[in-house]
Amino acid sequence: MKDIYIGVKFCFSYFSILPVNISNDIDVTKDSIIKSFLFFLPFIGLVLGVLTVSIYYIFESYSYLGLIVASISYMVLYGFLHTEAIADVVDALYAKHSGKDAYKVIKEPTIGAMGLLYTIVFVLLKIAVIMYIFEQNLFYEFIAVLVFSRLALVFNIYLFDIHEKSTFILMMKKNISKIFLLLALIFSSVIVILLTSFYTLALGFLVLVICMFVVKILQSKLNFVNGDVLGTSLEVGELISLFLLIVLI
Repeated sequence: MKDIYIGVKFCFSYFSILPVNISNDIDVTKDSIIKSFLFFLPFIGLVLGVLTVSIYYIFESYSYLGLIVASISYMVLYGFLHTEAIADVVDALYAKHSGKDAYKVIKEPTIGAMGLLYTIVFVLLKIAVIMYIFEQNLFYEFIAVLVFSRLALVFNIYLFDIHEKSTFILMMKKNISKIFLLLALIFSSVIVILLTSFYTLALGFLVLVICMFVVKILQSKLNFVNGDVLGTSLEVGELISLFLLIVLI
């Protein structure tokens, strides 16, 4: 039970900026802690979604300013962890196209002009889409996308070959089984059904498919999958799913 609790804390400290601390003397590489870390990853989406919607309600009276603040706050709450991956992946794609070592470029601490420009465009698009989603009062659907986009990370870690130098992700991979995926899927589905309906659950499954498709495309272009590729799949998958939600409503 203690390892489950530590795994949840580790998940929050890793995937959000929420003030959750892990003692330095705790071995977070234990299988039981990693399993808990992965299992409750979709729950992070629920918490971040609820916090984002709450921020919107706080600033709702400020009209478009409130919408902008709430939309930006979502990315701030996870510390732009996945957004930053977009810049690295774009630079790697252009490097690969130029015949350079894509993995070496993706691991560089700096970003290039193309990575910066694509990231700016992406952030503007995501802010605009979330603003529209909130304006249409699609709060529960928004949260469902956030839950399943993080579940997709677990699925993608299991389904795709991970680069040998991504040791932490490989550690996660060996702790994922088909039974584990099924239980995580049921857990996420229950969260979404309790929030909304079976209709929204269908949206969740669509998010899974889109995120997997993004990883597949990037893998074919880069010839590897690492944390940046997975982070990009989450960001792009969320944006496409939210946009499709707008189109289909």
